[in-house]
Amino acid sequence: MNMFKQLRNLWIPCASMFALTCFGNAFAQVSYQVTDLGVPKNDNYSMIMSVNDEGWSEIMAGNFLPGQGDSLSGVPLNGRALINVDGYYVDLGTLGGPNSWMNFGEINDFAQVVGDSETAVPDPNGEDICGFGTHLTCLPFLWQPFHMSALPTLGGNNGEASAINNLGQIVGMAENGAVDPSCQAGTVNNRVQLPVLWENGNAHALPTVDHDPDGFAFWINNRGQAVGYSGNCSGPIHGIVWENRTASALADLGTGGFAENINDEGQIVGTVGSADGTTQTGAIWQIVKGTGTTQLTTVLGLLPGDAAGLAFGNNNQGQVVGGEWNANFYWSHAFIWQNGVMTDLNTLFPASSSLFATFAAKINNRGQIGGMAIVCSGPHQGEMHAFLATPVKQIAGESIAQAAPNCLESNFPAADAVNRLLKKSGPGGQFVRAFSKRH
Repeated sequence: MNMFKQLRNLWIPCASMFALTCFGNAFAQVSYQVTDLGVPKNDNYSMIMSVNDEGWSEIMAGNFLPGQGDSLSGVPLNGRALINVDGYYVDLGTLGGPNSWMNFGEINDFAQVVGDSETAVPDPNGEDICGFGTHLTCLPFLWQPFHMSALPTLGGNNGEASAINNLGQIVGMAENGAVDPSCQAGTVNNRVQLPVLWENGNAHALPTVDHDPDGFAFWINNRGQAVGYSGNCSGPIHGIVWENRTASALADLGTGGFAENINDEGQIVGTVGSADGTTQTGAIWQIVKGTGTTQLTTVLGLLPGDAAGLAFGNNNQGQVVGGEWNANFYWSHAFIWQNGVMTDLNTLFPASSSLFATFAAKINNRGQIGGMAIVCSGPHQGEMHAFLATPVKQIAGESIAQAAPNCLESNFPAADAVNRLLKKSGPGGQFVRAFSKRH
């Protein structure tokens, strides 16, 4: 069946049954079959931001300056939102401007996709929320086969949609038009950004905590529980979980944090600052059923040689994925955490893939992982490509970690050449934030 016929039949409610029959062996794999999803013509970068339980993925693709695609401070020169369905690509288009994107974003099991897109209208306040240097209005979008439509803001000019669950509930960020009092003079994106829930086409502001002026809802599960952060113009301060439009702060180590994802079992993943405020690592929280409270259950360690990291995705079986970066603020290793053990994904990728995974964004209930990787050899060497990794019950043989241990080094500039963007995130701590409010 071709892609177009598949998309027309998406609303048959079989995805959950399919997941139940497939995920049972997710923990049993010893390696992955890795698919290089490549880059669109004339691009040098692509990354999966979301993969649903059918194995279909949402991809952001575009161009960065050479060597900047895997930098936390890299700025895209252009970009497009795509989906990949069994090897077929669909360009989602834009809302009239030159670029679309998804710093967050999701494809649910019914091929509904959310993200953000530029329009053709210049931002009247000179903001550049989509981040391409065009200073065009940036709007949250909902795409469903085969049409992109804008979602409303909270009265401001800009917004971003970050996730959609299988009930059609959408979360993200929207401006209300007010000047953000916490922004320093000269800040480009200086309007209040509020966490938002879209239901039935209407935008509802979600509360922040501790009188924080800003916030962002990153993910929503199929129970309607959402997670993200509240903070100020400089970035996150408190990790947040929202239930029934009520905000609760997540525990941290005293130096801030934020939440990235929540599965249907109430397990939340994200990042926290260390107690001394010198770094950040991945973290796991759990909603305690029947109590309305959460607990910080696990602070993840770091892989050897890495400086910091975050947990970005998890599935209903408690598998957690994310990425870490080095001292030069470049993504260095994708990881999977399961059964209390963190593993470098590159030790589970075969050498034949020629892909060294630097970031794992999401994992579905079948155990498939999507993210980005650097190409270690061949005509596309040095490019950042989207990958989809499917667990298999076989020994990988030589891994890419063994075959190309120095794959990343040629792509890392000298420390003094790195444009470091540091985002304050709470008292006493600084977070490097790859996907936060841009200045």
